[in-house]
Amino acid sequence: MSTLTYRNRDGDLVDVPTVAATRFKNEFGAVLEQAALGGAVAITKHNTPKAVLLSYAEFEALTKAGAPALDELSDEFDELLARMQTPKAKAGMAAAFDATPQQLGRAAVKAARPKRRG
Repeated sequence: MSTLTYRNRDGDLVDVPTVAATRFKNEFGAVLEQAALGGAVAITKHNTPKAVLLSYAEFEALTKAGAPALDELSDEFDELLARMQTPKAKAGMAAAFDATPQQLGRAAVKAARPKRRG
């Protein structure tokens, strides 16, 4: 049985076993148990993944995990956007877009240098 790899809700790479659609139809109970124990089973037709059977625990974790993370990212984005709207940030962006290639090069070299501790 070949496997597919995906990143689970914890960010870990995990292998998902595959099963042919015919075997799934003929051995539904065994494949269901495999998904319940292992988290997921991919169902293939002509060696192409067509569906994934998830355990209820995996489904619940995946559906609950998405909402708070999106809310947190939205808040973080809003904070970053607000900081970029200050007069100082706007002036810095204008200066960057108006800078010559030589000025940009000098600024890049200066930024790449290690900071001295005093």
